[in-house]
Parts: sequence; C-alpha cells; structure tokens
Amino acid sequence: MGSLGALRRGSDLTILLVYGVLALLLLFVLVVVDVFLQFTDVPGALLIVVVLAFLFMLLQWAIAPTIVRWATRGRTEVTPQTNPWLYRTVAELAHQANVPMPRHVWVSTSPDPNAFVFGRTVGSSELVVTQPLLEQLNQDEVRAVLAHEIGHLRHRDVVIMTWVSAVPLLAYVLARLGFEALRVGGRGRDRNAGAAILAAIAVAILSYLVYLITQLLVLYLSRTRESYADAYSGAATKDPHLLASALTKITYGLSLARPDAEPSGLRAFYIGDPVKARDDYEDLRTRMQQYDLNRDGQIDQY
Repeated sequence: MGSLGALRRGSDLTILLVYGVLALLLLFVLVVVDVFLQFTDVPGALLIVVVLAFLFMLLQWAIAPTIVRWATRGRTEVTPQTNPWLYRTVAELAHQANVPMPRHVWVSTSPDPNAFVFGRTVGSSELVVTQPLLEQLNQDEVRAVLAHEIGHLRHRDVVIMTWVSAVPLLAYVLARLGFEALRVGGRGRDRNAGAAILAAIAVAILSYLVYLITQLLVLYLSRTRESYADAYSGAATKDPHLLASALTKITYGLSLARPDAEPSGLRAFYIGDPVKARDDYEDLRTRMQQYDLNRDGQIDQY
C-alpha cells in the first residue's frame, strides 16, 4: 500500500476531493436556481445552502453512534470482572497510544469474526469485538486486532470517517429531493413549472453523480485508513505477522458466513469486509504457494 507518508498524503487528498466535489455541487445548485428560477439573492442563498449542509452533517455526526450501537447485535459490556484480560489489553494499548480508554468495550454475539470502533470523538469512542473473533483467534492475534482498532483512535478516524461519510449521504438526499420535485412539479403546465422541472432534473442528475463519486472516494479513504491502522498495529505489537495471521483467519471466517448476516450499514466500520471476504479467501487459496514457503499447508511468517 506504500509508505506511511504516502498513506497520509493519499488520505488528505481524498478528503479534499470529497469536500471539493461537495462545494462544486452546492455551487451548481445555486447556479441552477439563479438561471432557471431567476433567483436574485445569490449571496443569501449561498449562506443558507452552506448552513443547511453543515447542519445536515452535524446531525449525521450526532446520531451516527446511536445508530451503530442499535445495529450491533447482542452486545455485552466488558468490565474488569467479566473479561479481565480483554479489558486490561484494551487499556494497555490505549495508554501506549496516548489516547483515552474507549468509554465502552463490547462483545457482540454477531456470527462473524470482526471488530470495530465508533464514536463522536476519540474521548467518547466505543470498541466492539465479536465472540467468534475471540474464539477463532489466539490472544496474540486478538491483541494485534485490538491494536489496529486503537490505531483508528490514534489517527482520529472515528471523527474523520463520520464527517466524510456524511457527504455522499447529503448528495443522495439532494438527488432524491430533486427527483421528488420533478415528480410533483411535472403536474404543472405554466412556464414557471417548466423552469422548476428543468432545475429539478439538473440538480437530481448531478447530485446522484456526486453521490456515486464521493461514495467511491469514501470507500477508498476507508481502505487507506485501514492500511494506516494496520501499520500502527505492527508497530505497537512489534510483530506485523500477528495481524496478518489474524486477518487471514478473519477472512476465512467471513467467507463462510451468509452475505446478509450483518447489517450493511456497519460494513465501513469492520476490520474485515464481509462482502469481499469470499473473493479474498479464494484469491488467497489460488496463491497459497506464494505464502506457504515450506509446503506444510500453512501461511508462513516471513
């Protein structure tokens, strides 16, 4: 994936592109309103559009943790009494990373081996590991996965991804509003109705294109931040092979699961991608000889 410097530059550029595309979309909306609807107070409209966009993203940031918590299946909070090793390991890794201990640590009854962190801020973050992950990985591998998740906190990914992910959602909402306005406005027969229809078509089409583009950029950013957290895990545990071994087991476990076993909205948070797991595992099997140096049927650490 490249050096840490390249990862950071790639992340920064992607964030700039996402918000740059959003700015162009909002500007386009104002131009369309001015051209088709003869709206004269462009500065006032610009301020209104920017404020509404910011309030929308602020709402997304405020409610996202509640939605994620609600979507996490059968969670049980980890305490020093219920799972001393897991709680102590998270606390040690957080101290090592110089970040606050996650406010809540959960074990989920999800059928898939996975882990993720979420929250409004680093200080209010929550960490989730699934029961299959604890059962299928050894303690060193679990520690590497936890270090990966703590790496997300150190890099403030919980905040960055929440704000950036709001952009394609905002574009999608604008597209839906445009198509809805087109449906309702199509009933009119006067000249103003015709202008409104043209404006709605322009806004809806461009907003949907922006949604597709920014969604791809956000997915790329998510993978980049995952690689950044991978690098942190290797540095924190002083053995990158532990995370590699853990990810191999996670991929195998996910490849056996039903594609619809998990809520699709949580996909961006996971350390392992449930949708791509089957393809990733098949790719690993076809290239097994590249990783099994001594031909014993196991992936070697090298």
